[in-house]
Amino acid sequence: MAHIDLIEFDDMTPAVQEKARPILEKTGSLGDIFKLLALDEKIYFATDAMVQGYLLDETHLSYEIKEAIALLISKENGCKMCVGVHKNIAKMLGLSEEKIEEILKGVDAMSNDAKDKALLNFSIRAAQKDNYKITKDEIDALKDLGWNDLEVVEAVAITGYFNYINTLSNVFALGE
Repeated sequence: MAHIDLIEFDDMTPAVQEKARPILEKTGSLGDIFKLLALDEKIYFATDAMVQGYLLDETHLSYEIKEAIALLISKENGCKMCVGVHKNIAKMLGLSEEKIEEILKGVDAMSNDAKDKALLNFSIRAAQKDNYKITKDEIDALKDLGWNDLEVVEAVAITGYFNYINTLSNVFALGE
């Protein structure tokens, strides 16, 4: 049970209800993270913009890489709820069950090429508390493998998003 009172649909602002209604109609329920974010319309819409912009829209990174970052960072942060949610999103975006399980075993277990693995390992490194110690040489090594500045920035932005959403989920014991 969540460590905070979560908002129910009838108590959400009309703007948030508008976003919630299709989810309710399709699935019959709203997840704990939605109910937590809906406590404040500004937080909800800021977070929703990140989800749309980073994860659901076509961007510089493939959906597979983005979902691999989502799963790896959520696993690294011990966020069971986010791992579960992103297993389903990864399936919805076309990743096979086998590929999802491979990702969850860790970067070294993945069949991806060295270029992908380097970006995923870098993302895990960027999620850590001492990420301020990352050097230009580490970023240049990614570029030497073929990643460009926009792709590296996007990977770090997605990583930061998952540190954010995992923190909310973990602190408030969502999905338990």
